[in-house]
Amino acid sequence: MDTVDLILSPKWLIPVVPKEVCLEYHSIVINQSRIIDILPTDAISSRYQATKYIKLDKHTLIPGLINAHTHAAMSLMRGLADDKALMDWLNNYIWPTEEKWVDEKFIEDGVELAIAEMLLSGTTCFNDMYFFPDIMARTADRLGMRAVTGLIVLDFPTQWATNADEYLDKGLALFDELRHVELVTAALAPHAPFTVSDKPLEKVRMLSDELDLPVHIHLHETAHEIEHSQKNYGKRPIARLDELNLLGPNLLGVHLTHLLDEEIDLLAEHGISAVHCPQSNMKLASGFCQLSKLLEKGINVGLGTDGAASNNDLDMMEEMRCAALLAKAVSNNPESLPAHQALELATLGGTKGLGLADVTGSLEVGKWADM
Repeated sequence: MDTVDLILSPKWLIPVVPKEVCLEYHSIVINQSRIIDILPTDAISSRYQATKYIKLDKHTLIPGLINAHTHAAMSLMRGLADDKALMDWLNNYIWPTEEKWVDEKFIEDGVELAIAEMLLSGTTCFNDMYFFPDIMARTADRLGMRAVTGLIVLDFPTQWATNADEYLDKGLALFDELRHVELVTAALAPHAPFTVSDKPLEKVRMLSDELDLPVHIHLHETAHEIEHSQKNYGKRPIARLDELNLLGPNLLGVHLTHLLDEEIDLLAEHGISAVHCPQSNMKLASGFCQLSKLLEKGINVGLGTDGAASNNDLDMMEEMRCAALLAKAVSNNPESLPAHQALELATLGGTKGLGLADVTGSLEVGKWADM
């Protein structure tokens, strides 16, 4: 008989892998924070002795949820500017507030608040894009929260850096610092096509190829973004990223509204991952993601809340429900995004885009016990 750290025995267990499976009266065996076995509860006593045993006879156990796109420290800006379109919201409210208030202490406090809120609704990992990513990373690690910190890149100066080269230099220094941190990894995070010019985007592509890092970018969030690209570059944002060779398996495109059918085909051909943020898109009236079409084309999709300033919460349970309802309305098909698929998007879908699918996102032997 093997001695292990922990055994959890729920009434139901939904592992996500295999698909559409709900196990009844099965237990999950954990040792040194990893899942080492999943087996019928009545077989436990003959095989394992646990330091701690927890019976959850009225519970369902699921993988920890993955918030695949957020700006955690913006939890301190919740309710700052409601009922505004994105560019009005950014230019007249968010960016002036950030210029005045955002510093290292703001980030630490905001991230602590965000992590507490995310844990309350079952999120165990989040993908962040914001200023002072070093403070975000250290705060998440200190609190024991799995996270991906975005090495943000912009053309214009902020409290974090003065130009694109400095953003990248500071980001690479942080990437080196995180090499031996178990809980926190990094992604390159050029903010958006309308805030990052070609030369920095080319550097991002080069670094992504060299270091095998995800590229986390707002993409096709609004009609304004597309109009800006056509006016300044003579092409739509996705076509521009394609010319820069940024479309590929490392690209994590967030929002993806206002897509043409041929753009969906192009994204599928290059194997990109998408992040759907339905509540943020609805609040800012940014447009609708054609989620059902993305899934039909085999595009991997995760779910994200976006920041609390544009949602106004970080509740992934609520995001799943909203995504499922909105998918049915947009596609005019009540069979779009059934519950099991919504859960898959909120777990494994996010980890695939972040390069963490071997670590978390489903309840499988060998993975960390994030649940």
